[in-house]
Amino acid sequence: MSGPSVNSFFLGNSSGVNFSIIISPIDEETGKLQLANCSGSKRADDWNLNVTPGTTTSKVTISLSRNLQLCLPNASDCCTTPLCVVETLQVLACCDSVVLAHLLIQAEIYANSSFTGNVSENATIISNQVFQPLGSCPCDLTAGACDVRCCCDPECTPDLKQLFNESCFTGVFGGDVNPPFDQLCSSQSMEYTPDWFPFLCVQSSLNNTPFLGYFYHGSTSTPKAPLFKISLQTSPGKLFTGYRQGDPIMTEENEYFTVPQQSMAGQCVRSAPVGYLQNFDVTCLTDLASYKEGLPHDVRINSGTGDLIQQNVIYRTIADKGKFITESESLHTAEVLCHNVTFAEHYTLIWKDKNIEQINVTVFLGTLCNGEILTQRFTVKFLNLKSTNATELFGNPGYQVGKPVRAANMNASDTFGSLNIWQPAGRGLCTSAAYTPVLFGLDSFSGCTLEVDINEDCSFLRGNVTEKLNSLIQATHVGKRDNARYNNLSDWVEIIRLDPFNSDTNVSNGNFKGICPDIPANLNIRIIFADLGAVQGIPQQEILAVQISYSTVIWQFQCGLTCENSVSFLPITASVQFIQVPAQPPVPMTRFQMNYTEFDCNRNDVCWPQLLYPLTRFYTGEPYSQCLAKGLLLAFLIVLAAMMSNPWFSEVW
Repeated sequence: MSGPSVNSFFLGNSSGVNFSIIISPIDEETGKLQLANCSGSKRADDWNLNVTPGTTTSKVTISLSRNLQLCLPNASDCCTTPLCVVETLQVLACCDSVVLAHLLIQAEIYANSSFTGNVSENATIISNQVFQPLGSCPCDLTAGACDVRCCCDPECTPDLKQLFNESCFTGVFGGDVNPPFDQLCSSQSMEYTPDWFPFLCVQSSLNNTPFLGYFYHGSTSTPKAPLFKISLQTSPGKLFTGYRQGDPIMTEENEYFTVPQQSMAGQCVRSAPVGYLQNFDVTCLTDLASYKEGLPHDVRINSGTGDLIQQNVIYRTIADKGKFITESESLHTAEVLCHNVTFAEHYTLIWKDKNIEQINVTVFLGTLCNGEILTQRFTVKFLNLKSTNATELFGNPGYQVGKPVRAANMNASDTFGSLNIWQPAGRGLCTSAAYTPVLFGLDSFSGCTLEVDINEDCSFLRGNVTEKLNSLIQATHVGKRDNARYNNLSDWVEIIRLDPFNSDTNVSNGNFKGICPDIPANLNIRIIFADLGAVQGIPQQEILAVQISYSTVIWQFQCGLTCENSVSFLPITASVQFIQVPAQPPVPMTRFQMNYTEFDCNRNDVCWPQLLYPLTRFYTGEPYSQCLAKGLLLAFLIVLAAMMSNPWFSEVW
């Protein structure tokens, strides 16, 4: 025990049990503790005993009631030495004078080092750092000792200074904390001083030096609560003008409508605002101790015109928790604490133009116990009122970042396709992994593990892995734009597939048991896109080409310490990379730009060809007629100034 209080627990029913504390001295002859009896009380000298009873467990608290401050002169009731308390305690639990349990405590408590006395009148006065340096000897780093080469150190005797007198620190660090600055007239040097220095130098004392004043005394302001709350216009004439893409959705209380989302660092932000027309599908890890409920579902949403919309909530129960519970710790207690929590929330927002027409919420509930880690899922999807199904078309023709990439299977009767990556759950096996769509503009990397037997046939393994990877790409074409129509083949680009390298040699037989080369374990999806204009100031992006390739690895059975296990794991991955290219090929460089790079405006800060840029057609800051008029006026003034500066003009005038 090193603090003024300590807690312990008595297991069992504490009714009829008497708790007592005694100070157990050590027998000087034998060196052993004296035997304790049940005649003690809940107080012994400065020690107090407090018991908080419970049904199966009682909390026992032992606390020290004395002062732990170091003694000041002429003071009492304090600690005379730094090691203030050194005692041996015994806590007894007795029933009918029979000792049921005892606890031995060795207390070694040091005095509190914080100062609580009165401040002496002889306090050190610290000078204002704005007008006078705070430290007169910055190189004095060691208290009570001489710092080598620090000639301003008061602890350095003249004999010690003779050892390094020729190598003392110079400048501010060596004690010259207020040096003359270069603009001072008295610091004029004959070697580097220009001729005009006496006319522009400063006559000032060293107390007014530019080396001082480098201290910012700005006021701090505390953020207003709540964090996500803004003031909206409350005029009866015009409550709200509607949402634009990316605007945060507001609630009835003029606060942000929030749903948990992932930050740029990958962490889960519980109070992240939902942006208009921005779909997302995220997962968040939590346990029972850190679980927090989100925004209540009875909160009404601002539709965009000032009207309030009530959420339509449907509650369902999770039957299979295997896809949500990713880890379960072994608990040793008989009773496990469990609560009914939210496993998933799916929001569907029906929109039209700049307004929200309807909000449908599906909440999945389940039981989360102490020691389990839950993978919560939150999805937000915007559907147009004209087409409230999975194939709805957004108003913007091009793709927007974060929207799913549209895919189609033109070889099937049902042309609807999918372009997905894995979303592992549980142990991360491919058999239990779910799918999540590829989102436009977001590079992603996912994978899962495949169980492989030591006697696995290599050809069968290659086929199994290829089948797993191909299950992600259930499409032959990808939509060029977000509003691509299935009945128009020109709205789609065909997926270019590069088949994996297949080896005809079965290397799993003979001496090569447990080794298989050329396993296509990595699926690479490359999507090339470009900006093709803007609609209402929002850039519109179009997919130009999609390529799918495979990377092969050599799989080898991992034994570990022994090879008793006949099952190993093979990780297979899928990566998505978005590559942006110019909408049109760049203009090739001319021979002049190659040879005379100093005149290239893209390579130099000074661009001589753009000296008269405001007079050219490339300048769009003002109308061309105004630029031309101002340019002619400027040219007239320059010619007039040149004429007036000539001697013959003064003679004529």
